[in-house]
Amino acid sequence: MIDILLDASIDSIKLIPFLFVTYLIMEYIEHKTKDKTKQAIKKSGKYGPLIGSILGVFPQCGFSVSATNLYAARVITLGTLIAVYLSTSDEMLPIFLSEAVPITTILTILGIKLVVGMIAGFCVDFVMRLRYKDEEEEKIIDLCEKEHCHCEHGIVKSSFKHTLNIFLFILVVTIIINIAIHFIGEEQISGYLQNQPILGPVIAGVIGLIPNCAASVILTQMYLQNVISVATLISGLLVGAGVGLAVLFKMNKGIKQNFKIVTLLYGIGVIAGIVIELIGVHI
Repeated sequence: MIDILLDASIDSIKLIPFLFVTYLIMEYIEHKTKDKTKQAIKKSGKYGPLIGSILGVFPQCGFSVSATNLYAARVITLGTLIAVYLSTSDEMLPIFLSEAVPITTILTILGIKLVVGMIAGFCVDFVMRLRYKDEEEEKIIDLCEKEHCHCEHGIVKSSFKHTLNIFLFILVVTIIINIAIHFIGEEQISGYLQNQPILGPVIAGVIGLIPNCAASVILTQMYLQNVISVATLISGLLVGAGVGLAVLFKMNKGIKQNFKIVTLLYGIGVIAGIVIELIGVHI
């Protein structure tokens, strides 16, 4: 057990400098482009799913939260919201960069998420237009957006908080995974999940529903340790929308509608993962 804790601690501590630099860059970019990003989505109209999926690929702090607030105010469509949820990757990118994962692997995974988000978003909007074509469009609601990024403390302090939080998540997850691998065996775990083209994405989708960055941390660490396949990883990351899902239930009226949105998101992510698994995509 001491060796497990020691190995997990050493592996996690090594990531701190890389995580901090990555978050510092991300915070700087976000603070410079945050308003422009929101305005681009507001003005996107019928091209919302395209713009939302592209912007969602970049793991900006609280971006899924911003999209959720915009949807709750009916500034963007449901398809655009789904596109953002599906394409956003939360902590996958910082962890991948910290672990020096090949850029081709990163771009391929992000590309798949972008395409799935865009296609799903357009399909959702198409169905919604057919369903409500005879009804009046909902008016934009004036909602005050909640702040979730600690931006008022400056980018250095905010980046440090993100780094500390993710480091602790990584440490805990790594310890749990290492314990499971030690007592069960890596080959048995990975073999069980990787040989289950349906069960793997289904379980990953459930993990993705965790309404914070823990979901992407868990999935990414399991993938890096060869416990799950890339299809299972993508399935969970597609479903994972970070704290945006928690904000959805707080800001958007109609709990039944919110559950339908979550179910739709989960279904798309799991089905996409199963399809990727069945066609044999390997990265």
